[in-house]
Amino acid sequence: MKTDELCFRPMILSDVEQVMKIECDVYEFPWTERIFKDCIRVGYQCWIALQQQRFVGHAVISVTAGESHILNLSIGQAYQRQGIGRRFIEFLVDEARERDAQTMLLEVRPSNTAVINCYNSAGFNEIGSRKDYYPANNGREDALLFARHIAPARRAG
Repeated sequence: MKTDELCFRPMILSDVEQVMKIECDVYEFPWTERIFKDCIRVGYQCWIALQQQRFVGHAVISVTAGESHILNLSIGQAYQRQGIGRRFIEFLVDEARERDAQTMLLEVRPSNTAVINCYNSAGFNEIGSRKDYYPANNGREDALLFARHIAPARRAG
């Protein structure tokens, strides 16, 4: 394995301290340590992205009843705009596919145009909105709802 290769592994409880450094660096309203620990405990798909053995990002997805949902996807500021987010999305889609999901959903702030462009380029389409979804300095901010169809995994046979 090349030392600069991006790799993914499941998040464990001892990772949460490092995850919180990225979370607090990239979000004005970050998730809490408890939320991440609860996600791990209840069995959500929680992932770490590593490059040169450094934490560069993390993600949490749920997969149930043929549907997956990206609940959190964060790339450290120093690693943004390098294609890591896009590669992480494709990894998450593959993980959801392996768990028989046919659709992946996510929400994004309308003000986050860079992330919207990333999701659009990854095959997501805007399908609606959720009113007052996100906390904001002046109350609440709506969310745009995006979806992507996931083609079934090819089965050997």
